[in-house]
This record gives sequence, C-alpha cells and structure tokens, in this order.
Amino acid sequence: MPTIMIVDDIPALAEQYAYDLRRIGGYRAIIATGGRDALEMIAGEPVDCMILDLEMPEVDGFDVLRSLSENRINIPVIVYTGTGNYERCVQAVKLGAYGFIDKNEPMERVAREVANALELGRLRSEVDQLRQSSGAGTSIVGSSGAVEKLRERIERVAGIPSPVLITGESGTGKELVAREIHRLGTGEDTPFVPVNSAALPENLIESELFGHERGAFTGASRVRRGAFERAEEGVIFLDEIGELPLQAQAKLLRVLEQREVTRIGGEKVISVSARVVAATNRDLERLIDKGSFRKDLFFRLNVHIIDVPPLRERISDIPELAGHFLQRICSKFGIPEKRINPRALEELMNYHWKRNNIRELRNIIERMVIAAPGNEIHSSDITASLSPIVSAGKEYQEKTLKEMKREAERRIIVQALDRNGWHITKTASELGLSDHSSLIKIMKRLNISKK
Repeated sequence: MPTIMIVDDIPALAEQYAYDLRRIGGYRAIIATGGRDALEMIAGEPVDCMILDLEMPEVDGFDVLRSLSENRINIPVIVYTGTGNYERCVQAVKLGAYGFIDKNEPMERVAREVANALELGRLRSEVDQLRQSSGAGTSIVGSSGAVEKLRERIERVAGIPSPVLITGESGTGKELVAREIHRLGTGEDTPFVPVNSAALPENLIESELFGHERGAFTGASRVRRGAFERAEEGVIFLDEIGELPLQAQAKLLRVLEQREVTRIGGEKVISVSARVVAATNRDLERLIDKGSFRKDLFFRLNVHIIDVPPLRERISDIPELAGHFLQRICSKFGIPEKRINPRALEELMNYHWKRNNIRELRNIIERMVIAAPGNEIHSSDITASLSPIVSAGKEYQEKTLKEMKREAERRIIVQALDRNGWHITKTASELGLSDHSSLIKIMKRLNISKK
C-alpha cells in the first residue's frame, strides 16, 4: 500500500486530506506539520508521494524541495497552494515538483494526481533499473540446439513461484536468463531487483538485502528499504550467491522459509513475497564441503536449476550474436552500422572461447567497431588474442554424439552461408548438395535462418 505524506502547517486541513485519500484512494496517509517535520519523518519512514504546502513558516515548501534534491531523495511531490499564486507553483515545478493543485480542488482530482505521481515514481524506478542494466547484456539471442533447450527450460519454470538457481560460467548471460524468467513469470510490470553479492562490502550486504532503520549504524541517516521489500511482487535476483557471507546466508535462509524480513536496527516484521532467483559460476556443493556455503540454503535455492551453456557449445550462434552486437554497438556510439567479413566471422567461430564467453565476444566486437576504419570488419581487424582452437575434445564430453553432430553440421552450414552472402543456390553448390531445396530442408531441420 503506497504511503502518502501530507505536509501542511494547518493540522485540520492536513487531517482532512489524509482522511479523503484513505477513503478515495485506499492509500496509507501520514501527516507532517511543517517542512522540518517532513524532512525528519522522511529520514525515518519510506514515503511514495508527498503533497506539500508551499506557504509554511521557517522551513517552507521550497526548502523541502531543495533538500530532497540535494539528498537525492526521489519522491514525487505535488505542491498545493491556497493563495492562487501559480507563479510560485511553477517555480516549485522547476525545483523538481511533479505538479501543482489548488487547495480548493475536488478530492477526486487530487486522488487522480496522486495516482499519476505514483505511476511516475514507478516509471522512474524502472528507468533507473534499465540504466543500471544497460550494457550488462542483451536478450537471449541464438537458435542453436543448446539455446532452444535453454528457452524451453526457462518457459517451464517461469510460471512456478519456487526459487530458481541459475548456473554457468562467467559471461554466459545468467542475468539475462533471470530477466527472462521475470518477464515470462511475474511480468515486466513488477520490479526486477538485482543484487550482486560479490560487489557489495560485507558490512553492507545485509542492509542491501533486508534494509535498515535510521541510526542503525554510522551513516544510516534515513530508512532504507531492502532489496526484498523493493522487489515487492516481482523478482529479486541474487547474483554470485556463492560469495554471500555465512551470516547473511543464515538470514537469507530464514527469509526464504518465513517470507519475512526485519530491517537492521528495527523490530517490525515485514512480509515479503518476491520470487528469489539466484545465480552462481561456482560449484556450490564444493563450497558446502569446504564449509563456506550452507547446505540447507543450497537445498532451498536449487528447487529448479537452469544451466546456461558456454559459448563454445553454441558456436553456430556466433554470426547471429555478432550481428546483434554490431547493431547495438553502432547505435550506441552513433556511427553507421558496419558488417563483419565472412572470413572474420570464421576466425571468431574458430576462437577457443574458454572464458567470459558472450561478454568476451561483445567486448571484441566493440573493439573491432572502434578500430576498423571502414564499414566492414575484416579478419585483419580481429585482435591477435584470438588463438585458433587446438582441440575441442574436452568441450563436448558431456554432450551426446547426436548433439555434437548437429552442432558441427549447423556450424558448417552457417559458415558456408556467410561466405556466400546467404545465397542459397551458391551455398548448396559449394557444399556439393544436389539443389537449393536440399539446403533449405537442412536449414529448417537445424533451425537456421538469416536474422
């Protein structure tokens, strides 16, 4: 339930607004009797929207807006006035207020303005999340057998609210899988809150996950909602879960079991309902044997396991991935779109992708986009760090002979198509096939199409 704060030095008017907002909008409404009171309350209580009087003694509405801006507190603010001085309202909007109303406006319109302001706050939060994740990855691209199996697995577990554990090497796109589970499951209109367990200092992990009250520790100047609260009915994504300290693991286990959190320094028990999706590139069972990961937490998390294949097991996806990255990177830097010469693509497909996987491919493409002088990337533009594969024997030891044959066949067909500019008849001739229809049948069987 959203919390609305009404800030007015006339208590009777503030009480009436609070009553009407509870009645009409079903909101939780709280009252601050002045600017200073409002700022102190915000430090101790999360607020989703503020209705702010501009004309107050001592700390007025303009002072409140400036303080919110200086402290980077992003609360949608609706200012209201009983003087009819709308020039001051416009000045407030320039200081960051969402909009303004007259104190004589019908409460139905006020409730609509509040609803619009809350929607703005939600959209701002989504934009912040997108900015944080921009460049971190792309949608799941590829049509190889390995990727088709991955998509099928995601679709099967997406609608089930149980925890999911995503495993895979670094750079394979585990967060992309988590976002796809979110999209197909709780939906894009619910929050997706990522937490990188490895990137947070140990003393801040619990605050990030469970939140803290004002004054809980040095530097805790205001209440902070933890990731579980922020995720609401959506998904909390716990990346690098194997790096989580044991003390935090114990508290996480309790949250998974009881679906409740208590902020650091607080006593109030808060119910949470976010779906937990965790990811790791480490062997958690080996960490359990070493005593650095809790066995009971592992069994709580691995209700459903999704293993993300490394790039070397989906080599035939490289042309599609490379084209995808090319388009995004050229668009990002505002330069004309380039193409990759077939020979350069073959070098990329012959590279031994043994670390950083798709992330490494993207970085290589970006370097080539910047380094290549013309509108085409040639094999000479590929960095000297690309060394040919010496042996692929160990890469496929867990795959069946049928899977290995399919991927090898798919790779040969894709490379030949690229060499011939995706001209079906020419490619069929080069491959020694009887006619172009034979190649089309093979392409359909192997799920190959020009993207």
